[in-house]
Amino acid sequence: MTAPRSEFLATVAQRGYLHQCTDLAALDALALNKRIVAYIGFDCTAPSLHAGSLVSIMLLRLLQKCVHKPIVLMGGGTTRIGDPSGKDEARKLLTDAEIAANMAGIKDVFSRFLKFGDGPCDAFMADNADWLDPLGYIPFLRDYGRHFSVNRMLTFDSVKLRLEREQPLSFLEFNYMVLQAYDFVELARRHDCVLQMGGSDQWGNIVCGVELGRRAIPRELFGLTTPLLATASGAKMGKTAEGAVWLSEKMLSPYDYWQYWRNTEDADVGRFLRLFTEIPLSEITRLEMLGGAEINEAKKLLATAATALLHGAEAAAEAAETARRTFEEGTAGEALPTVALSRAALAKGIPAFELFHKAGLAASGGEARRLIRGGGARLNDAAVESETRPVTLADMNAEGVIKLSAGRKRHALVKVE
Repeated sequence: MTAPRSEFLATVAQRGYLHQCTDLAALDALALNKRIVAYIGFDCTAPSLHAGSLVSIMLLRLLQKCVHKPIVLMGGGTTRIGDPSGKDEARKLLTDAEIAANMAGIKDVFSRFLKFGDGPCDAFMADNADWLDPLGYIPFLRDYGRHFSVNRMLTFDSVKLRLEREQPLSFLEFNYMVLQAYDFVELARRHDCVLQMGGSDQWGNIVCGVELGRRAIPRELFGLTTPLLATASGAKMGKTAEGAVWLSEKMLSPYDYWQYWRNTEDADVGRFLRLFTEIPLSEITRLEMLGGAEINEAKKLLATAATALLHGAEAAAEAAETARRTFEEGTAGEALPTVALSRAALAKGIPAFELFHKAGLAASGGEARRLIRGGGARLNDAAVESETRPVTLADMNAEGVIKLSAGRKRHALVKVE
């Protein structure tokens, strides 16, 4: 089809968010003529979302900037089941208390990207437990289960892949797509929501919702998916060797978040600038043409712009300055991750491998020992030769801190509390 004419869908296509759409021409015509309401669902499986969810978050932000209305749907009900999409085994079942705690942590992230309120374009947050919890099982099956063909459900990737690998799929998980489809119908009834968006692994679930809307309400609904991202080298988006790239400052410092984007592979710079920043497309075209050492300047712009969206401009600038001082001047900036220890503990001495673990530069004591044995650990920019070498007050530099480094790009500070 021809390029979309509505501002929202044209930008979605230009910046690389578009993978599939149930009826792009009809949705484009609707978005040209009226304010549309759209949603993305997020299950509460962890205390924070990670960078793998950023495409969806940025898509909701773009929707709002184009004067449409976003709904953030919290999966207070569906988290109790677990989405089988893209999973080789069932998720761990969480208690209601764990789900509530995770939901509280996730809500904070969205306040950084969206404007919430009562205005026509203001975002609002819904919880599918509000309509899933009161459902009566038999009435629900009678009214909605009859619209689903088991034959067709077995063809969706979320089910088919699990069965092909002969991995168990519980009846509980099999119901997930029915409940997600019902979410869409409820949001259409309650809030005039006409569009569900999500990653491409959600295509089957989204199509089920579109079809249920046509049969049960009846009403025309739309679905749109974004590409599932991997880095140019094939690594999963939002994951590093050290673990998930969390969007909560409590779980990952702004400096480490900045460093994640700064370490983007050369081949990903243009794509990530389009998806994860609001830098104009004309400027991005210029930046992605840079080569050699100049591409590092584009990576710094990416890191600072992405960090500013999540943590604010001040934190982003501080992280950039800390990186400059650390790598260009060889000094330690204040924004580096910090571990505070008592004077008594340092007076006694702490084995180097234990301190690297405490500082978050190794996931375990064993990993810290391997880091030191491999020559990748430095203390105040000097190689740590022994994994059991005691670190004491005598190691404090003139600034009153001890600088730890794992490789060339990961650093932390030790201070006396």
